[in-house]
Amino acid sequence: MKKSPLTLSIAVLLVLVACSLLFCGQVRKSTVVVVTTFGKPTRTITEPGFYAHWPWPINQTYTFDQRIQNFDDKFDQTFTSDSYNLLTMVFVGWKIDDAQAFFPKFANGSVPEAEKKLEGLIRSAKSAVVGKHPLSDFVSTDEKQLKFNEIEKEILTLVQEQVNQKNYGIKLEFLGIKKLGFPEAVTAEVFKRMTSERQVLSSKIQSEGEAEASKIKAAANGKSAEMIANAEAEATAIRGEGQAAAAKSFEVFQEYPELANFLLSLNALDASLKDRATLILDQHSQPYNLFQGYSTNLLNPNSK
Repeated sequence: MKKSPLTLSIAVLLVLVACSLLFCGQVRKSTVVVVTTFGKPTRTITEPGFYAHWPWPINQTYTFDQRIQNFDDKFDQTFTSDSYNLLTMVFVGWKIDDAQAFFPKFANGSVPEAEKKLEGLIRSAKSAVVGKHPLSDFVSTDEKQLKFNEIEKEILTLVQEQVNQKNYGIKLEFLGIKKLGFPEAVTAEVFKRMTSERQVLSSKIQSEGEAEASKIKAAANGKSAEMIANAEAEATAIRGEGQAAAAKSFEVFQEYPELANFLLSLNALDASLKDRATLILDQHSQPYNLFQGYSTNLLNPNSK
């Protein structure tokens, strides 16, 4: 019985698909493939695309994600250098840097196993680093005393050194403090210490303000005294000029006493009539005697 061309084509296609599955693999972007030969890692493929390999049991392939993995460690207790019990939690970003070294270290490259190992290393590094710093580096009313960045860098450096020594094939991209806390027995004492620090800071600011106020007041008093002295000097000069002018006028008045009396009377009359007023006074008294002889002229303009 002859087989149809369609059946032969399908059979050939199935054979090709089976061979491709047995002898070919694919590396996707952001992944890495470790190829083992009889259970031992022999090569690493990092470039995206297809690759050839022998079928199992000769070769076996394992694919790993090279993107950054994130996890948080446990919220556990550590002691500061001044013997305060501090609860800390950090977050970590890591990735597989050397898949061929990573694969045999963690049960066929298990990510959960790697994170479990990292968590132990981080716990030890936290205890070592936190134990070198006082509580004021973590909790303080003065922001300048806080040293979160330095502490995070110290923990990251210490963990990375241990990872490199053990050749885990892991690279830590970042590490940061996520959470801080205190046991209930320590909280009240910490609040009391923070209150004391705040009072010290308040007293310092108040004393600095009072010192600055004293400087401003002293400067203002000096400026005021200088202005008063300048004003008094100017007033003395003006009074001298006035007295000199008065002396000259006095010499003129001595020569013409009638003119002096007339001007004085005019000044007095001008002062009394400055505002609107109705006055009934004796025209024979000064300075109103000046009006004598002018009333008739006012009533009769033609008279001389």
